[in-house]
Amino acid sequence: MGQSVSAAKLRNRRDWNHRQRSKPKSTALICPMQAEETEELERSNTDGSADFISDLPDECLACIFQSLSPADRKRCSLVCRRWLLIEGQSRHRISLNAQSDLQPLIPSIFSRFDAVTKLALKCDRRSVSIGDDALVLISERCRNLTRLKLRACRDLTDAGMLAFAKNCKGLKKLSCGSCAFGAKGMNAVLDNCPALEELSVKRLRGITDGAAAEPIGPGVAAAALKTICLKELYNGQCFGPLIIGAKNLKSLKLFRCSGDWDKLFPLIVERVAGMVEIHMERIQVSDVGLAAISNCSNLEILHLVKTPECTNAGLGAVAEKCNLLRKLHIDGWKANRIGDQGLVAVAKSCPNLQELVLIGVNPTKLSLEMLASNCPNLERLALCGSDTVGDAEISCIAVKCIALKKLCIKNCPVSDHGMEALASGCPNLVKVKVKKCRGVTSEGADWLRATRGSLVVNLDINLDMGEHLDASASDGGAQDNGIEFPPMVGSQIGASSIASSSTGRSTSFKLLGLMSGRSFVACTLRRLASSSRS
Repeated sequence: MGQSVSAAKLRNRRDWNHRQRSKPKSTALICPMQAEETEELERSNTDGSADFISDLPDECLACIFQSLSPADRKRCSLVCRRWLLIEGQSRHRISLNAQSDLQPLIPSIFSRFDAVTKLALKCDRRSVSIGDDALVLISERCRNLTRLKLRACRDLTDAGMLAFAKNCKGLKKLSCGSCAFGAKGMNAVLDNCPALEELSVKRLRGITDGAAAEPIGPGVAAAALKTICLKELYNGQCFGPLIIGAKNLKSLKLFRCSGDWDKLFPLIVERVAGMVEIHMERIQVSDVGLAAISNCSNLEILHLVKTPECTNAGLGAVAEKCNLLRKLHIDGWKANRIGDQGLVAVAKSCPNLQELVLIGVNPTKLSLEMLASNCPNLERLALCGSDTVGDAEISCIAVKCIALKKLCIKNCPVSDHGMEALASGCPNLVKVKVKKCRGVTSEGADWLRATRGSLVVNLDINLDMGEHLDASASDGGAQDNGIEFPPMVGSQIGASSIASSSTGRSTSFKLLGLMSGRSFVACTLRRLASSSRS
């Protein structure tokens, strides 16, 4: 009797498998598996085991692939020809080594990855990069490209950029660094890519220095541009026409660009009044430029990094008119040009301040107490390289900063007594990072951890005073100073490189990643695949 029941179950199972394999495959997004592959899979299931994964629609399998890391995606592409096809057609980002020998491989690469919208071309500085012909060939096969990153592609010329721009008119983001094309190539992009929203340029070697430099912009792209980032340009002011013409510009970042920016900022602000974010690092700007910037009434984020000509007066002018300021980063470079006076002005006029980073600035209890009292939303505070921030100032912060969640203290005369004050203050504090503070001992940090069990305390007592205190935002100096303020909620899972799969993942697979991680998904897929081949 037991044998007859088992035989009946086996027959029912085989009938069910046959019905499942008879269902038509989905053709909504990805090309279906070829007929010979279907026969191959059917032959592999003669043992009667159910092949659930072969019945997944192609678009579902593509969603699974998009939740995996680049390495796991590569492994999955080796399972069978169907997975190889779907993995290639669902990959929207790739990063290529842009050496000259890449050109013969371009047709085969973009035949497999025919849905690429985000492309990075990076070449080693000691190697010969791709030239115009390769870039034009890529643009002909990736006409839907929306993002392009070029690194050290020194053999690209103005002519190549012109041909590329004509083929990829839907480009939304361009980032180029250490390239050799010049103003004509940049203008070609601006004249042919009306959807361009983000432009980042670093060390563009083809731009002529001095008065003979050809102006860049505005072009048809100026109307759509929202972010402009210029780094290490000998003549960054040749981008002036573009900045002035970008009436919808929201974010302007200038890092180590020569020239007198005091003359340009009044012209910029006169035409572009809606900026919400301005970063300035090691550029020639003074209170004159800050006075012009103060007319940006919607300004929410301001970074002043190593701009020694900016003083309390300029910061006060910005604070008085820019009442929506949320994030303020100041690296005073030990110049003592910005201190209590400027910070008090911020405290009086900027009640929405959420994040304050002070490096090489010497605030006292006076300004810190006003900031704590008048800025009830202050959640993130970093004090680095200050000679005036001691236990009394930390005690003031502990009592007054009720909303504070993250505190970073580096190279300040703080001791264990300051840590004791934090034990009973700042009720919302979740993380404290202390680095190179001579008076703070490991015993003091351990006591704080024990007293507030939920508080994360990171202590680095390395006292190598020879290390240069640098808060350069462009070179990651903020991280070097222990200033890490990621979002408190809604953080992304495992930010991947440009070689990862496309964004826009389905909510269900994001939740799966939260619950169990990508490795679990990859292992499950490999186990199912191996069973289908057995």
